[in-house]
Amino acid sequence: MSIPTIDTFANEASLSRKLERILGATDYPVQRSGEGWVTGSFYNCQLSSVFQPIFGTDENKTIGHIAYTRSESNGQFSTAPWHIFALTPEDSPIAKLDRLCRTIHALNYFNHMSYQKGKLFVSVQPRLLESVKDDHGQAFEHVLNLIEVPTSRVVIELPSEINRDWKMLRKIIQNYRSRGYQIATHFNSGSNDWMLELMLELGGLYPDILRIPIGDLLRYNAVAPLIETIHRFGAIVMAYDIGTSDQAAEAVKTGVDYLQGNFLSKPARAIHMIAPEFIKEKTGLTGVFP
Repeated sequence: MSIPTIDTFANEASLSRKLERILGATDYPVQRSGEGWVTGSFYNCQLSSVFQPIFGTDENKTIGHIAYTRSESNGQFSTAPWHIFALTPEDSPIAKLDRLCRTIHALNYFNHMSYQKGKLFVSVQPRLLESVKDDHGQAFEHVLNLIEVPTSRVVIELPSEINRDWKMLRKIIQNYRSRGYQIATHFNSGSNDWMLELMLELGGLYPDILRIPIGDLLRYNAVAPLIETIHRFGAIVMAYDIGTSDQAAEAVKTGVDYLQGNFLSKPARAIHMIAPEFIKEKTGLTGVFP
């Protein structure tokens, strides 16, 4: 049996204060579940968080975690809550569910993440972005203020559907960035010319991070020029869905900045850190990392 430490009691007290603030200032149905974790309720479903670490190749350490929602209904566990969105065609419940998920993630992550520079990556549901006309990120910023977390420690992941409307994408990026968030977008399968055209269209409002599936990245004939183009615009390249040691090694060789995938660490109800020694050993690139 583990013995509670001073840090454990401090985290419990901190979580209690944060929950009181959230419950007092919002209508989000959040509650303590156990071991200092928070869950939420929506349409008879219990929502919880799991986190997958993201490794920074330049820093040679875990730089943050991406949050995923897990749901349980009538004893049936689902790997994602998106089936809940089908319960209503209206936008208002969709917005509340999306914001509830991000609130749960923020409470769980920042109450357990001791590394003060660790970033939380959270996604936004496309229908929420389409229904909110302006002030994107305002409601979540209010939640972050309540738990005393700066928006600069949050990366908002925009869905790939938004890439189809560059005017909307530009407005959304401008909204989120004005509030201090970082922005991540998904790379559309296509050509290097598409990326250059997008960056030029967005001007100074290009995303901070560009997420590219490792399979797509390695299929390009000119990976180095692609990454060079993205870096020239000041953006970071994240290779995700890494499933093998060969993919991890190839991603590092191409010059990507961040790595993510089940090979490195699967999503878990814990804040795992990837050991630099693991990356060095599994990729075999001993001369790349210190």
